[in-house]
Amino acid sequence: MPTVLRIGPYRFFFFAGDRGEPPHIHVEREDKVAKFWLDPVRLKTSGGLSRNEITRIQRVIIEHQIQF
Repeated sequence: MPTVLRIGPYRFFFFAGDRGEPPHIHVEREDKVAKFWLDPVRLKTSGGLSRNEITRIQRVIIEHQIQF
């Protein structure tokens, strides 16, 4: 699970074995994990994160999309 980016309490990472799915990124805070598709950026699973956090995270993903 290589970490691509850390911002505040959030860790952005991917699984090397995630094949057969569109490009995506996982975002973790404590025991909560969300998954976002990257093209276009959209939420796949929220993993218990609040709507406000999801909105914030989505903005971060768009700003740093080239890194993912």
